[in-house]
Amino acid sequence: MAKVLVRNYSVHGMPADQYATELRERLPGHEVVLARTPALEREHVTDATVIAGGSISTELLDSADSLRLFAASSAGYDHLPLSELADRGVAVTTASGVHGPNIAEYVLGAWLSFTREFFTARRRQEAHAWHSFRASEFGGSRVCVVGMGAIGEAIVDRLHGFDVETVGVRHSPEKGGPTDEVYGYDEIHEAVADARYVAVACPLTDVTRGLFDADVFETMHPEAVLVNVARGPVVETDALVAALRRNRLGAAALDVTDPEPLPNDHPLWDFENVLVTPHNAGHTPKYYERLADIVAENVRRGVENGEWSGLRNQIEP
Repeated sequence: MAKVLVRNYSVHGMPADQYATELRERLPGHEVVLARTPALEREHVTDATVIAGGSISTELLDSADSLRLFAASSAGYDHLPLSELADRGVAVTTASGVHGPNIAEYVLGAWLSFTREFFTARRRQEAHAWHSFRASEFGGSRVCVVGMGAIGEAIVDRLHGFDVETVGVRHSPEKGGPTDEVYGYDEIHEAVADARYVAVACPLTDVTRGLFDADVFETMHPEAVLVNVARGPVVETDALVAALRRNRLGAAALDVTDPEPLPNDHPLWDFENVLVTPHNAGHTPKYYERLADIVAENVRRGVENGEWSGLRNQIEP
């Protein structure tokens, strides 16, 4: 039997007790404990087989003598003490794939909202102004998705039926993918050159940090619509602002920013062709259900096999 300690860490405002409930339903015969207080966490961490939550400190890790798995509740893992976890032989898994359906809907919604000029319509509605306006069509366009992980593939999957030409960008383009064309990160200029719609859904790495810089914005179509659901630093903020001011970009929807949170006096707030959301694209009422499916599967596999390797969404040290 495994002991699963759920840290008291909410996701998009959803309390962790919902997560603990979902895990208990999927793991009968195993102990699932919600650490509602720091004292409870200190009490139960010493013999926990699995810790589930948004993060883990080295101090907490030092007390986790029986820990075999840390199950992160986010797809990103750059904030975790990976080397310390690896040194202690603790496996690490992520929530990759949990966000796919809802973030893909966010991306498509943003593209279509700018294409059909919903924001223009809203401003005229607020002014009680019955004035027609011009809009565009999404169908038949060239669409570029940067990042071919679970989120990127979910975006591409939802493009079927729009009769668009698709371009994918990934770390290993030789693997191919679900898009009509596939490029590497070093070919980002070729990938975005003629795209009218661009989604950024890649992990933040040394390669992707600052991937969208001033030169890339010069390459992009001046009416392109950029949606960033990756990490803020993948897009150079100063270069983005400069492109918007010079009308070198049609519009941008930003669920992530650099810095984050975005300061209330930042110029990105004031562009009519920019949508800013507070890192909220990942919200879905089904979040804990999907995450619990992944974690429960890994717990059963680890207990049954006696080793915590080859797990779903496992990060290799």
